[in-house]
Amino acid sequence: MRYPRNMLGYGANKPKANWPNGANIAVQFVLNYEEGAESNILHGDKASEAFLSEIIGAKPWKKKRHWNMESIYEYGARAGFWRLHDLFKNYDIPITVFGVANALMRSPAQVEAMIKADWEIASHGLKWIDYKDFSVDKERDDMHEAIRLHTIATGKNPKGYYLGRCSLNTIDLATEVDLGTEEKGFTYLSDAYDDDLPYWREHWRDPQLIIPYTLDCNDMRFSTNNGFSNGEQFFTYLKDSFDILYAEGENGSPKMMSIGLHNRLAGRPGRTAALKKFIEYIKNHDKVWIARRIDIANHWIKHHPFVKPSIIPSRLAKDDFLALFGGVYEHSEWVADRAFEAELGPANDSAQGLSFALRSQFRAASGEEKLEVLNAHPDLAGKLAAAKRLTKESTSEQASAGLDILSDDERERFSELNQAYKNKFGFPFIIAVKDYDKAAILQNFEKRLQNNTEQEFATACKQVERIAQIRIKVILDNG
Repeated sequence: MRYPRNMLGYGANKPKANWPNGANIAVQFVLNYEEGAESNILHGDKASEAFLSEIIGAKPWKKKRHWNMESIYEYGARAGFWRLHDLFKNYDIPITVFGVANALMRSPAQVEAMIKADWEIASHGLKWIDYKDFSVDKERDDMHEAIRLHTIATGKNPKGYYLGRCSLNTIDLATEVDLGTEEKGFTYLSDAYDDDLPYWREHWRDPQLIIPYTLDCNDMRFSTNNGFSNGEQFFTYLKDSFDILYAEGENGSPKMMSIGLHNRLAGRPGRTAALKKFIEYIKNHDKVWIARRIDIANHWIKHHPFVKPSIIPSRLAKDDFLALFGGVYEHSEWVADRAFEAELGPANDSAQGLSFALRSQFRAASGEEKLEVLNAHPDLAGKLAAAKRLTKESTSEQASAGLDILSDDERERFSELNQAYKNKFGFPFIIAVKDYDKAAILQNFEKRLQNNTEQEFATACKQVERIAQIRIKVILDNG
């Protein structure tokens, strides 16, 4: 069974972002322009808006207009936008606008101001509504209409897409969309909150750049229970986030910080004051790259282009999976078979992750099954090796430790130890020979002969797991 969620990401091996001028952090401000596209019976919706306003806990008014809610959204377009526009313009801050198509069409003056300021205007969908219950076809139709209206309003196709109130299908649909340009689709998508760096996601083998967004460094928390209650809290949270990420960049692991804003929320005077304070704070730091999302996308495409893995274990058909990994536990294909049937996902597509999946099945096996695996291993420098009847993996491994070129005395010593070990424990001596040379192997042989059977059974099982891990890494590295 394939588990689709990616719980690993970059893991411990984060790429060096290489932000321009050696910046420790890329800071990205997003202004969501939604006013005029929220739920409203004037827009053909069944009820009034109830999301992200000063009226915390608001409920939709079915078949009715909500005067107070409308007025709050109108404040964003009439006053909040211009306050934020002037703030970013005065501090020469490049930003990205997530523009809802219907909102843009109802705000010609604001769109003109965005264009003059050279802000990126990404698509924020057709309407500011919830798409979780939409059919695939209906959501696709709205996406195409959003692009059409966006292009009419701004004069350009959007390069980025963020729906926000999305469905399980949104990212896949946005990956497939054809914009009718040379690029064919969106340069980046942002309906994700799962990383501090951009990353590539594959959909039907096609790569799509994801630039994750944020819901924590976001003024939406002014409109939620237990969120920000004043500007100082907002500033402190932004500052603390910036400080941690800046320090990580200073230590060689630069990240990205997204900040989400709304005209009707951050555009209120008391909150704009906190935003102003934060801008001044980061402006006093060197090595800060303040960029639009499209700038980050273009940088990532240039410095971290998509590289297609040759082997993606979790996507293999069962026959192919077993052909590749069925032998990593010596003559014990059942281990790989059980791992495949249990659950494999993106977290298992690395040597570490796949080793974990197979190791888990081995550890969950009965004592009799584990013993069968131990007995499937050949003696070191034994008769099978002499007769060249080892598996290719065992042949390579024993050769790596020089066990294929032993002197007569060494061969006799290995033969004596092999027999003594099997007489005592009832299974062959097993060691990950690639971790040792001949002398160290002999030392381990003699030392482990002093163990009791329980100790040695556990030690042999650990060595089997280590051998499998090495073999998996070789397969993936050579794939």
